[in-house]
Amino acid sequence: MNARHTHHHPAPTNGGQTPRTEPTMEHLSRPTTQPPRSLAADTRAENQPSGTWQILIADQQTALPVDTRRIKQALRSILNDTPYTAGMISVAVVDDPTIHQLNRQYLEHDYPTDVLSFVLEDAAPSLQGELVVSSDTAIAQAASYGWGAEQELLLYIIHGALHLVGYRDHQQDEREAMLAAELAQLGQLGIPLPADCSRWLPTGEASALTSQARSRKPRP
Repeated sequence: MNARHTHHHPAPTNGGQTPRTEPTMEHLSRPTTQPPRSLAADTRAENQPSGTWQILIADQQTALPVDTRRIKQALRSILNDTPYTAGMISVAVVDDPTIHQLNRQYLEHDYPTDVLSFVLEDAAPSLQGELVVSSDTAIAQAASYGWGAEQELLLYIIHGALHLVGYRDHQQDEREAMLAAELAQLGQLGIPLPADCSRWLPTGEASALTSQARSRKPRP
């Protein structure tokens, strides 16, 4: 099992825990078909027609409304730009205690995080994967960046999905490619960047792109 991180934002503090300075986006690839217990979505991809995608969303929290249409739109946008043509992607929107448990169970990281990404089967052109995202973390981080919690949560889903289709972020060039892909996906969805886009851009470059992002109108 491989754990992968990318630096998107400082980690929130939780209770009496020591504030974390580690990056929080988590990715793991595990050769098993047993999904995390938090996923209520049924993994029934075996019987679906070839050349189709099954996207399953399980809302297991109460803190944030979940826009399933927007999530599916984001996932299909990413999948359409890959060699994969069929498969199943499950998304579970959970709270911090749930993702904390999964992070500890699968990565041995004893803290909540924003997104966990699981590759269940990678047999191009077919792909099966799971994403688990935390609404609590999205709410906590959104205000500091100057946009809505719904947009923050969608960013986690975009990031996790990019990991599923092969993006990595260990090396500098990999991180740059990942961040560029995130920006491209937000642009395709018509989502303006937040007031603070420092998580993507080097110091000094944020102002110009932020001005462009603010002028972009979201799609209806």
